[in-house]
Amino acid sequence: MSDIMQHIAKFLIVFGIIIAALGALLLLFRNSGIPFLGKLPGDIFIQRKNFTFYFPIATSILLSIILSLVFYFISRK
Repeated sequence: MSDIMQHIAKFLIVFGIIIAALGALLLLFRNSGIPFLGKLPGDIFIQRKNFTFYFPIATSILLSIILSLVFYFISRK
């Protein structure tokens, strides 16, 4: 295997482990919930009789920043 393929393989393995860990955490906290996740100021929630619209803008931005920092520190040598 070439050097690039080994780096891609390692990245995919680490990414898979991270996704599995996040999934396990979400299963553990499904009843109690993570207190702030999805309820931040800036998240849009509209509920009518036959219609519910939810768009977590602030939560998405926060998760993006956190994941960007995690991947930045992982990729540093």
